[in-house]
Amino acid sequence: MAQMLLIVLTALLALSGAVVVPGPGLAYPALPAYPSLAAPVYPKLAAPVYPALAKVAVAKVAAPEPYDPNPQYSFSYDVHDHSTGDVKSQQESRSGDVVQGAYSLIEADGTRRIVEYTADPVHGFNAVVRREGAVVKAVAPVAKVLAPAPALLHAPVVAKLPAYAPGPAYPAYHAPAYAPALAPAYHQPAYAPLAYH
Repeated sequence: MAQMLLIVLTALLALSGAVVVPGPGLAYPALPAYPSLAAPVYPKLAAPVYPALAKVAVAKVAAPEPYDPNPQYSFSYDVHDHSTGDVKSQQESRSGDVVQGAYSLIEADGTRRIVEYTADPVHGFNAVVRREGAVVKAVAPVAKVLAPAPALLHAPVVAKLPAYAPGPAYPAYHAPAYAPALAPAYHQPAYAPLAYH
């Protein structure tokens, strides 16, 4: 009886999941017609005409500066500042691709450093450095004093303070003594040995 019930339930389960396959006399119902998904057709439009833009004047581009195949210049300067002790000078000249010049300055130790240099396309940059002894005495910067510092005539007076008196005496604090707790007694449970039959 149970086997018969199992067979009937299995058959019902198979029928509930069955799919109808259309055969020669069966067909799906007709679907409603939808518009075509082809590319839409738009009317042809003429390109817009902008008369104001047609009359815009084109700005003139600045022409590059003229190239000088033989550039020439010359300059020099001198500094002699007596308040700071700054003494230096430089001179340089150029004729075509050849540059010649020199500069000098007073170093911190009082010596004068003189550098003479040349630069050209054949030899590159060359510099000759010379040092002259303490020919020029270095001038230390001068600090301007606005008013003399006040002179101290005597040591400052210190107020007399009363002698230190200790505060009231409080009893010393002692932490309470705790006895260590006894460890709980643990007894291993007794198991009966396994008996094999």
